[in-house]
Amino acid sequence: MWIWAVLFVLAIVVISIENQVEKYLGVKRREISETPGKIVQRWGRTIIVVIFIFSYFSDTIQKSDVLLNNHWFVLIVTLMGFQVILEWKYLKESKQYITTLIRTMLFISIGLALTLLYN
Repeated sequence: MWIWAVLFVLAIVVISIENQVEKYLGVKRREISETPGKIVQRWGRTIIVVIFIFSYFSDTIQKSDVLLNNHWFVLIVTLMGFQVILEWKYLKESKQYITTLIRTMLFISIGLALTLLYN
C-alpha cells in the first residue's frame, strides 16, 4: 500500500521539476501533430507498439517472468525516447525536448530503483 504513496510523491516531484525547467528555459508547449512530424509520430508509435506486442507474446510462450515484468517498462521508455527524438527534430526551437528528456531520465531512474528494490 505504501508503494502507491511513494509513486504519488515521485510523480509530483517529477511534474514540479519539469514545470521549473520549462519556466527556466521559457518553453512554449506545442504538439508534434502541429508539425510535419504528425505522420512520422503515428507510424513510429504504431510500429513500436506492434513490435512490442509480438515480442510480448513470444516472451509469454517462453514464460520468463523477468522479461515479462520489464517488458512494459522497456515499451514506455522506448516510446518516451521516440518522443524526445521527434520533439528534437520538429520542435527544436521551443526546447521542449529538453524537458521531455529530463522526464524520461527521471522515469528511467525511478523505474530502475524500483526494479532493484523489488528484485
